[in-house]
Amino acid sequence: MEALAILMRIHIRALVLAGVCVAAIRTASPQQKPAGDLGWAFPAPVGDPPASFDEAPLKHVPGSSQTYDHGRIDAFNPPDWFPDEHPPMPEVVRHGRGNPVMACAYCHLASGMGHPQSGNLAGLPVAYFMEQINNFRSGARSAPPMDFIAKGLSDDDAQQAAEWFASLKPKPWVKVTEAETVPKTFVIITRLRLPLPSAETEPLGDRIIEVPQDPARALSYDPHSGFIAYVPVGSIAKGEALVKTGAGGKTVACKTCHGETLRGMGDVPRIAGRSAIFIFRQLHNIQTSARSGASTEPMKTVVMDLSQEDMVAIAAYVASLTP
Repeated sequence: MEALAILMRIHIRALVLAGVCVAAIRTASPQQKPAGDLGWAFPAPVGDPPASFDEAPLKHVPGSSQTYDHGRIDAFNPPDWFPDEHPPMPEVVRHGRGNPVMACAYCHLASGMGHPQSGNLAGLPVAYFMEQINNFRSGARSAPPMDFIAKGLSDDDAQQAAEWFASLKPKPWVKVTEAETVPKTFVIITRLRLPLPSAETEPLGDRIIEVPQDPARALSYDPHSGFIAYVPVGSIAKGEALVKTGAGGKTVACKTCHGETLRGMGDVPRIAGRSAIFIFRQLHNIQTSARSGASTEPMKTVVMDLSQEDMVAIAAYVASLTP
């Protein structure tokens, strides 16, 4: 009986922790609440998913010998489909430390590549990673639930995670496609944007719509299945001019800080090949002072005169590059 009571307490604690994590995601503002209609870049669930939507993860993904038998992805034990493709994970990356510190791999995947609503951490410089953790702790940068996680994260765990993600090699993850119309979409509780099962479309306008190449594999946290970023027609060429030359003084050429190939330089992070809406969000947040911090200060003059169309174009071009 005593053993049964202990098991029951463990089970109840696990349910409470999971509930707290889901509640944090449900109630948190969408990254930084933007002015105007920017829900495409700051995804948040609105209403209920379509009745035909099935979010149960796959038991197997292509190329993996692993099996995942749970009905939902666990925030403290997300699937690691290809454990031989990365160094051994620190405990905080693999399983977290309990509320509010979920497993890093829950949002950022076992590859570090992440989903558009989270960050791509693969290959980030350790010093930059640690600075961002401190910025989340201080409020200089906000992207719930990372704010809560950073405040509960020990310095030692943060350092281990930083070194582990820095050791990972980035890979092509997003396919940038110019389009006039895009799939109609909905956003689930984890802020992942998915195409409607009905396959309806709508005009893209001056937006970026980023969806999984294979929704079922994305829902299953498959690190081999990336994303498609639909961008306005002509935006890649316009973004290239802004990024490479500053478009006649409108901004500063990105290679000045991020390196000739935009794959980072010293402690300045890579921007090539990152999620298009992630790049847009950062430009927007820096421009509106929703994101600050020491490494952000040089960016303020860079984004000062950019329009939303400019930022969409920059994001489209940068995301199209090889990481």
